[in-house]
Amino acid sequence: RPDTREHLLQELSEKGFGNEQLAEMQQIINASDSDIFDVLAFVAYALPTMPRIERAGHARTEIGTQFTVKQQEFLNFALSQYVKVGVDELSQDKLPPLLRLKYSDSLSDAVADLGQPDEINRIFADFQQYLYVESN
Repeated sequence: RPDTREHLLQELSEKGFGNEQLAEMQQIINASDSDIFDVLAFVAYALPTMPRIERAGHARTEIGTQFTVKQQEFLNFALSQYVKVGVDELSQDKLPPLLRLKYSDSLSDAVADLGQPDEINRIFADFQQYLYVESN
């Protein structure tokens, strides 16, 4: 969930592991295309990293069964931003810019497609669990 991730990243930053240090870690282990949490799991537990594009692919499979077609379209857009930019794109404060970008500044279109703001927030937070579900 975005709030849990934000809390962890804030704690890491307070301990001297901010965005710059985490990005450097990604470079060192040759995982620039991986989620920052894969990098942390690699460093802490020697777990293999997974490219963001692969994580997004697994998530797309799951959201295909959990959300409406319009919601899937928006979530797929959010996933494409995650793949391009990284985990910061999934922060709750990135939701309004993502909506404006996807819906060409028409938040009324976003509400028509996705539901009321509380529902949009819930959808955006809830789908992120599928990025971290282990695939078989």
